[in-house]
Amino acid sequence: QVQLVESGGGLVQAGGSLRLSCAASGHTFSSYAAAWFRQAPGKEREFVAAISWSGGNTYYANSVKGRFTISRDNAKITVYLQMNSPKPEDTAVYYCAGKPGVYSNFVRGYNYWGPGTQVIVSS
Repeated sequence: QVQLVESGGGLVQAGGSLRLSCAASGHTFSSYAAAWFRQAPGKEREFVAAISWSGGNTYYANSVKGRFTISRDNAKITVYLQMNSPKPEDTAVYYCAGKPGVYSNFVRGYNYWGPGTQVIVSS
């Protein structure tokens, strides 16, 4: 069983930077694809970024491409989301997710989820 816990959320000014972390229990996560999703109040959960198990392949939503970077450190069993130049519309609860096999941009494709971390971007 894999458990995920996000951290690093908080209040950030637009144009600043913030790094989210997702720590996993269980070394099997090192062989899983991972992703970040987010959910704003009153909206559906949406894909942000994904990364292959090796870290060699990444995939981004158009809305964050060029501003956010997903990465992972398999020795630490941790996945990161570096948020640069965030905008107020990036305000949401950010969730880390994991799945065996190839990464996906679909919520239903992921088996494991963290409880989420709140990010608020002020203008």
